[in-house]
Amino acid sequence: MDPNRTLVIATTNTGKTAEIRDLLKGYPITIKNLSDFGPIPPVVEDGDTFDDNAYKKASVTARVLGLPALADDSGLVVEALDGAPGVHSARYGGEGASDADRCQKLLAALRGEANRRAAFECVISIAVPTGPALTYDGRCEGEILEAPVGENGFGYDPVFFFPPLKKSFAQLSRQEKGTVSHRGKALREVCAEFDKILTWLDIHLPPPERVNCASGSAAGE
Repeated sequence: MDPNRTLVIATTNTGKTAEIRDLLKGYPITIKNLSDFGPIPPVVEDGDTFDDNAYKKASVTARVLGLPALADDSGLVVEALDGAPGVHSARYGGEGASDADRCQKLLAALRGEANRRAAFECVISIAVPTGPALTYDGRCEGEILEAPVGENGFGYDPVFFFPPLKKSFAQLSRQEKGTVSHRGKALREVCAEFDKILTWLDIHLPPPERVNCASGSAAGE
């Protein structure tokens, strides 16, 4: 298999993989995820920014598997909390906390706060085994509600209000959310430049050269 025509999504999430595979259908590339390979070392997401974490996940995956890899990191940044929970969005509330627990902790932190401005941010990194990477990002502005609303989505969706549609993210259909979300915007950037990305992959992962080995004398002669 030609390595620069395979892209590994650094996740085992089948939904995310299917979304990316659908967006890139028609391009000459095979989309795989971590479930298609044996176990690889877990990546510790200890970066200070979404960019740091996305690059680390993509770079480690690319080096371990010897294939180009795509990873994303995203989270919620709240203005009144100086950008928290930020890169700690998935761990906000402590180990074992549920989505509902994290939402409640956020609402408690903002109790009585007039400034409810917030944004979801996403950074996508596409890395090759030798280290270089391309970066794409998306941002969606909104506000934090006083209480959860809606049954769809996951994470902080029930408390994130999107003013243009006058709904929380948890009230949006998957199609509506994909159109306006931070991850949707970043993925559309990837799609818009995918011809350039393929050229970049060709440059950084040239096809292996064929070597014609001359036949020699058999051992022991």
